[in-house]
Amino acid sequence: MLPQRMKKAITDNPKKLANLIDLVNLPSTLREFVGQSQTSRLSCFMRVWSYIKTNNLQDPNNKNVVNCDEKLKGILLGQPQVELAELPALIKLHFPKEPK
Repeated sequence: MLPQRMKKAITDNPKKLANLIDLVNLPSTLREFVGQSQTSRLSCFMRVWSYIKTNNLQDPNNKNVVNCDEKLKGILLGQPQVELAELPALIKLHFPKEPK
């Protein structure tokens, strides 16, 4: 059962959902991190978030900031710290744009 807000987003713009769940070939840096050659943007984001939680990379003083280790820096443009709000945009950079 989906929340009402998500149902509305899907019905208003089904292509947006398709962009999140379609499988795409990953570039080598992201492929090494995820461990798969193909995945969806949503799945990739979930794996990155799981890695952050598993390795306690959130700043203890500010949970909205992620302190990147070397492996995470490889996919997040080498930044030492990243705001949680920036994560989806940084991960999206690794996914090719779909032709119109």
